[in-house]
Amino acid sequence: MSTPPATVTVVICAYTLDRWDDIRAAVTSVRAQLHPVDELLLIADHNPELASKAAGLDGVSVLANSGPRGLSGARNTGVAAARGEIVCFLDDDATAAPDWIRRLLDGYRDPAVLGVGGLVTPRWDGGRPGWFPPEFDWVVGCTHRGAPRRPAAVRNLIGANMSFRRTALHEAGGFRTELGRIGTRPLGCEETELCLRLTRRHPGTRLCYDPAAVVRHHVPETRAAWAYFRARCWAEGRSKARVARLAGPRRGLAEERRHLRRTLPAALGDDLRHARVARAAALCAGTALTVLGYAAGTAATAFGRARTAGPGPAPHPGRRP
Repeated sequence: MSTPPATVTVVICAYTLDRWDDIRAAVTSVRAQLHPVDELLLIADHNPELASKAAGLDGVSVLANSGPRGLSGARNTGVAAARGEIVCFLDDDATAAPDWIRRLLDGYRDPAVLGVGGLVTPRWDGGRPGWFPPEFDWVVGCTHRGAPRRPAAVRNLIGANMSFRRTALHEAGGFRTELGRIGTRPLGCEETELCLRLTRRHPGTRLCYDPAAVVRHHVPETRAAWAYFRARCWAEGRSKARVARLAGPRRGLAEERRHLRRTLPAALGDDLRHARVARAAALCAGTALTVLGYAAGTAATAFGRARTAGPGPAPHPGRRP
């Protein structure tokens, strides 16, 4: 007798009406999935006007973020409300390919798999800037060059395209609310810390990446600008310092060290050989800014200036806030 397919909840977190067209596109892409989605939750992050307008979307349950303001609090609200066995997260400015859910669920055939994520490709307004290095696509929430090209076990999943067993999220206590975006402030790494915590709590388990599970992430011109690139690199370094403090530098920075030692030097050499001077300069500047941000974050932690909040309240299965 075959095992019935897992039930699925998709969580989309939103904070502003400025992304209304993107939000509608994200919802439409979920409703068009080839595999049925049992529940679609849209979490409005302390924005009653957004919640009211989103209530008119068909097939969507709209909830207000019941935790602290920010992406982590909103995600925790979604986890607490979710009824599906698998909880999938899609960004409010991203659209999923029609087979997205089906591809993610394929990874859960192995009971040792706690989470599955996929490829996030950028959808640029006006095209990719010539100076923007693909190795830094993480700046705009996308999969960077150097990521696996085939299904593989990974340290962490990308927030715009990730899924987890609901029971694992409950047991871990949710996302840490001192990490992650709050409005437009470009902090991050909340999913990295959660992934590290999940596999530490459950030895012998793993997280899987399948590039066939595809999501397209909208990149507006404001995020394709040098000012955003600079701010995001600095903020990423600060965020990595917090992850290193929580998970330990060896586990918390293993992938970053590999990227720094292998991918970036190869990319720099290739850019210089092909006279891509602006891209090479951005590669060096982005690396330096991230390292400096990490140093500043480490110093802030040492002097007690970093926030010290713990994980969000542990979600309760089947309970809506």
